[in-house]
Amino acid sequence: MWGIPHLRAGDALSLAYAQGRVTAADRAWQIEVERHRLLGTSAGALGAGELGWDRFARRARLADTARRCYEALDAETRAWVDAYVDGVNRGLAQRGRSAPEFGRAGVEPGRWEGWIPLGVWLSTHVLFAGFPAKLWRDEVVRRLGADAVGLFATDGPGTTGSNGWLVDGARAAAGGTLIAGDPHRFIEDPGVYQQIRLSCPEFDVVGLAVPGVPGIGHFGHAGGVAWAITNAMADYQDLYRERLRRTADGGVEAFGPDGWRAAHAHVEEGVGGRDGSDGSDGSDGSDGVEVVETERGVVVIGGPDEGEGISLRQPARVRADLGFGALPALLRARTVADVDRAFDRWAEPVNVVLAADTAGGLLHRVAGTVPVRDPENMLRVVPAWEERYAWRGTYTPLPRADVDGVAVMANERSLAAPLGVEFAPPHRARRIRELLGERADWRPDDMSAVHTDTELASAAPLLALVERLDGLTPAAAALRERLLTWDRRMAAGSVRAAAYARVRSAVVRRLARHELFAPLTDLAPAYPEVFRPWLALVPRIAYGLENLLTSPRIPDGDRLDAVRAAVEEAAGAAEGTWGERHRLAPWQALPDPDADRPGLDGDHDCVLSTSSVPGVTDLSARGPAARYVWDLARRDDSRWIVPLGASGTPGSAHHRDQLPLWLRGELAPVVTDFDRLTKEPDVTEATPGLSPVYERSVDGFGTFRLTRLDPAGADIDVLYAWVSEERARFWGMTGLGRDDVREIYAHLDSLDTHHAYLVRLDGTPVALFQTYEPEADRVSECYEVRDGDIGAHLLVGPAGAAGARRGFTGALVGVLVSYALDELGRKRIVVEPDARNDKAVALFARSGFELVGEIVLPEIDLPEVQLPKKRAQLAVYSR
Repeated sequence: MWGIPHLRAGDALSLAYAQGRVTAADRAWQIEVERHRLLGTSAGALGAGELGWDRFARRARLADTARRCYEALDAETRAWVDAYVDGVNRGLAQRGRSAPEFGRAGVEPGRWEGWIPLGVWLSTHVLFAGFPAKLWRDEVVRRLGADAVGLFATDGPGTTGSNGWLVDGARAAAGGTLIAGDPHRFIEDPGVYQQIRLSCPEFDVVGLAVPGVPGIGHFGHAGGVAWAITNAMADYQDLYRERLRRTADGGVEAFGPDGWRAAHAHVEEGVGGRDGSDGSDGSDGSDGVEVVETERGVVVIGGPDEGEGISLRQPARVRADLGFGALPALLRARTVADVDRAFDRWAEPVNVVLAADTAGGLLHRVAGTVPVRDPENMLRVVPAWEERYAWRGTYTPLPRADVDGVAVMANERSLAAPLGVEFAPPHRARRIRELLGERADWRPDDMSAVHTDTELASAAPLLALVERLDGLTPAAAALRERLLTWDRRMAAGSVRAAAYARVRSAVVRRLARHELFAPLTDLAPAYPEVFRPWLALVPRIAYGLENLLTSPRIPDGDRLDAVRAAVEEAAGAAEGTWGERHRLAPWQALPDPDADRPGLDGDHDCVLSTSSVPGVTDLSARGPAARYVWDLARRDDSRWIVPLGASGTPGSAHHRDQLPLWLRGELAPVVTDFDRLTKEPDVTEATPGLSPVYERSVDGFGTFRLTRLDPAGADIDVLYAWVSEERARFWGMTGLGRDDVREIYAHLDSLDTHHAYLVRLDGTPVALFQTYEPEADRVSECYEVRDGDIGAHLLVGPAGAAGARRGFTGALVGVLVSYALDELGRKRIVVEPDARNDKAVALFARSGFELVGEIVLPEIDLPEVQLPKKRAQLAVYSR
């Protein structure tokens, strides 16, 4: 139903091949973007805005590190990764070009090598531990003093917030342990997690995979055992301040504890260009970058020409190990002990793990590689020439804890406290424990109430200052009272939550202008682009606001003045709901300016952690990248959901079909019975078995085909995904369920006077087109129907379905006009889009329709649906 791949093979290698192949089919564009990012060639595909990342990827030697780690794999794991890569290459060759983004970017799918999955993992997580925060703390110490670092010690920009929890069988209605949670990461389109099932005689696992990486590492249910992780917030990467110089023969030396020593140096060309694997010469946008590596690590800032630099040291490069040996071991796990041994091989990112098995075994531990070194290393940039800052082995064993009924992991300062510096505030963890303690009969469906909780405990310091205000203008005094009686829930429909957010943002901006922080106002330009988010003052103020509003470093009067001015400012602003301000803004490699931005519940410190940057924007780019509930009593009762859908191909029925459920906090069932699964038609190719009623080729676009809509088949998935999106609100079905939509179109299909067609462009669904006899429709009450008239409705699919090509909608309307007038022999086409739908009205006007005037369609009851009164723009197209 959701297009989630369920794969079954005769052995583990064949299954890895199948996983690679289906990933390339469903996520071709996404995994190719990740390959380009790893190679430092993404600007050639995505534009000059990616040059900063590409330079970092080259200087950090991500690809070389991935090769080293691949070469160090044991033979069995290496063969398993190779099989996955073979599948990827087969899938890209067969289906890769079906992703429309390749045409928009002007690139072709490339060829993968065995080490690429390790590089995808590395490049995805290289910034995960937030080592750039050390640059920020270093500047704070130098400009404000060491005691000022604590002002900003909280979950900062670029780090992530995740939740995970476990309730044992004694607290679960079915008697088996439940593990649930939601990783909070940047929301990407396509999504960062891939729902998948991998089954062979050795194992049968459902879970969330990372596209481009074999196996299921983070969240999996193997039937007898299940596991989940969150970011431990451990510090395992270091920055060293290097002294560098050039030698007479053109080499580079770095000054270390033993004096001047030779450093590796070479120049890489083609940075930001193409890698050549797509048939190009790799020269587009080329830009040479000098790569320098000292005995500490790769130089990512500065260089020998400046006489100094900053090097990055990370375990994967030092140890040639990314922990890939853990991945096949997890798939084969049968018990908690097996999971524990598998995570002994884990490297990075460092995670907190929860696991349980059907025999009652429970696990709560930290997994990964953390070096032992001076505590100062974790705080800031340290001098490379002092021996005290050298690494001295790794932490062994890592912390673990017994589970007493309930366990929670939410990035707080808890199990991993000795291993890090900055952790998330404790609010999410406390709230989850509070909610879990309210009952002892938990079921999988009940966990949605925890996933979607919107209580904002971190609002307390700001509201305490609001309560102390007096002498306000009448409007500000009224706002003060509304804030003090607010329930502190960041619900999308809440006007008071929006008011709080306006006040908070205004306070952040005012504190950022405080004289105390003047030395920190312009740090970012001095650093490479990729590190600048960690050095921007306003986001640091935003995420540290709770501490800043209670710190004696800022005089009490200054805090009150900032809050007073913020309340006065917010009182003069137009009111609205939180969801009108707080909208989903997923990252897209090729941004779509017309993409839907639905309103969201939640906020940064809520359990439902949909993060924005107060003082900068209320749009949310981070949030639950998936939600899951693993039931150890019965795996089929488990639940999961992702923000968009299982497919990464725009226009696919499963590209965004899970979004309505995700927005409502609902979960889809995990199906593990192969007899309940159906093979769905491939909508990225011409669909077999569906004879088009009309087809026409258009130069520059391809072949448009109209087929009768099949509401009982796979067409309903395409249709439901489209009509559920916010952009389709004028269609009138955004609040309906999938079965409701199917019943409506099944009724329509039974009529002789109304017909619905799915329009495909070269096999990809791009539009829904409906025709009707006007005399059999309510429109007949609003104009004089003529012989030869035919009514029409048009819903254009998501912009990405046709690659967002210029002129596409005009070409589409031209085909539909030709069908109605030439194929059906009609004389006039009548349309009546909602008068508020400016885009639709403009499309018809520029396509040659005459705008007759506005009409009001009466309310009418049909067997399957009630049509409300509608103000419409009547328009006609005459032969």
